[in-house]
Amino acid sequence: QVQLQESGPGLVEPWQTLILTCTVSGGSIKSNGYYWTWIRQAPGKGLEWMGCIGYSGATDYSPRLKSRTVISRDTSKSQFTLQLTSVTPEDTAVYYCVKARGDYMYENWGQGTQVTVSS
Repeated sequence: QVQLQESGPGLVEPWQTLILTCTVSGGSIKSNGYYWTWIRQAPGKGLEWMGCIGYSGATDYSPRLKSRTVISRDTSKSQFTLQLTSVTPEDTAVYYCVKARGDYMYENWGQGTQVTVSS
């Protein structure tokens, strides 16, 4: 039922800010009990949970990325966004937006979008 689609730049220069948008269809991002999540996978590495925003608007972030990460939402557009500041080549990854019920309880994934950090 619910579908998620990531959008944003495929190439970002070092020290700039990455902004990705996830558009949700077939469901409400204000539905009780769901968390809207960003996960990434760098080349040759495992999945890395970045953070999420809940149906109430409360956010939670990975300690490793918290200082550089902001997740927000626009309920009128059924979208939530990821902002990652001061990017480096180590931020090169496929970025996914995900609908979750709780910790590790991922129900729906976007297709993922490749982001390369390079000058």
